[in-house]
Amino acid sequence: MSPYVMTTLLLGLGLGTTIVFASSHWLLAWMGLEINTLAIIPLMARHHHPRAVEATTKYFLTQATAAAALLFASTTNAWLTGQWEIQQIAHPFPATLLILALALKIGLAPVHAWLPEVLQGLDLITGLVLSTWQKLAPFALLLQLQTTNSAPLIIMGLLSTMVGGWGGLNQTQLRKMLAYSSIAHLGWMVLILQFSPLITLLALITYFIMTFSTFMIFKMNEATTINALAISWTKMPALTALTPLVLLSLGGLPPLTGFMPKWLILQELTKQDMPALATLAALTSLLSLYFYLRLSYAMTLTMSPNNVTGTAPWRFMNSRFTTHVATSTTGTILLLPLTPAAVALLIT
Repeated sequence: MSPYVMTTLLLGLGLGTTIVFASSHWLLAWMGLEINTLAIIPLMARHHHPRAVEATTKYFLTQATAAAALLFASTTNAWLTGQWEIQQIAHPFPATLLILALALKIGLAPVHAWLPEVLQGLDLITGLVLSTWQKLAPFALLLQLQTTNSAPLIIMGLLSTMVGGWGGLNQTQLRKMLAYSSIAHLGWMVLILQFSPLITLLALITYFIMTFSTFMIFKMNEATTINALAISWTKMPALTALTPLVLLSLGGLPPLTGFMPKWLILQELTKQDMPALATLAALTSLLSLYFYLRLSYAMTLTMSPNNVTGTAPWRFMNSRFTTHVATSTTGTILLLPLTPAAVALLIT
């Protein structure tokens, strides 16, 4: 792809998200979401591989459906209440339909089935953009919704944590596992959305750091399956030693960074007199932890080929830029002690 075309598409991607951030009118927000979708579609299909084209088609149809539902819901709200403001959703029907449309945009259960299939057909860099940047605009709208009924969000959040855990158990493809990981993490964020939006924001930021680190590690190892991880130590021994910590941080295991948002979410749910919901959410995180442990086992405890050819690569001079991986990996592993500062900065 031409650098000029790539620059134009990336600027369009940023412009669409910025329009959604700045908008208080549903039509403007819908327009920003459409610009965002149209900018990423050529990026997804740029390899001209059948799997990439299939994934792009599925993504386009899903996003078009979500955009049509969002436009219908906002128009219905304007017809019923005379309001186009994002924070003026008074009627329960358009509010529920808007939540469903935004859930379809980001891949929340039960409207999640497109996300693993789409992510599997993309390369790791485009998959990273889809798992992180593309979540920002719909989440900005979800954070602004002032609905009186929190039941739909709680149900979808709990269902997402379950589906994200169960779905990743039998996977061997790393991209599908990361897709189910994304579904589970989004479920945790949505559980707390109505009670503490700032904790949701903190969880989203930590999820971005951890996901960026994981995608970049897999990209540097050129790994797309669990079996490919077994020979990663011959390429990068130091990074392979740190990768299990990154994966366990994604699973939310203390004393790693991933424990921070889950700790705060469970604490807030308990404060809201929802101990049963907090217990169920904590139990579902064990499912996700299992398949992160599978990946850690494949990287560190599996015997890989140890012939001369197989063990040579790490001795060769590596000219790849690794500062971003080092920075994100450090953040993924070591940010838990900063929890009081994060709470003071974002929540109080």
